Amino acid sequence: MNTVKVHMYTTPWCGYCAAARELLNAKGIKFQDIDVSTDAKLHQEMTGLGKGTTVPQIFIDDKPIGGYDDIAALDSSGELERMLNTGSSNSVNNAPAG
Repeated sequence: MNTVKVHMYTTPWCGYCAAARELLNAKGIKFQDIDVSTDAKLHQEMTGLGKGTTVPQIFIDDKPIGGYDDIAALDSSGELERMLNTGSSNSVNNAPAG
């Protein structure tokens, strides 16, 4: 099975970030949580790579997924499961970047 890399740009006070973390954790998906709240360069990196300027910005294998609403819709449709090859072990953990 393929291993996917999941990372998410967030801030500590963002409710949608918390909801996205909760969704990924509930599904057992390991991810890298990148806090952009105190690092302007990371925020600029996020806006250059993603679909928007707000958090969260979620990426699967470096493909921009969007925010919480986008990943929740993928989950509801079953597409998230297909994208992640659920059951595979993911190599990225949810430790903060830094």
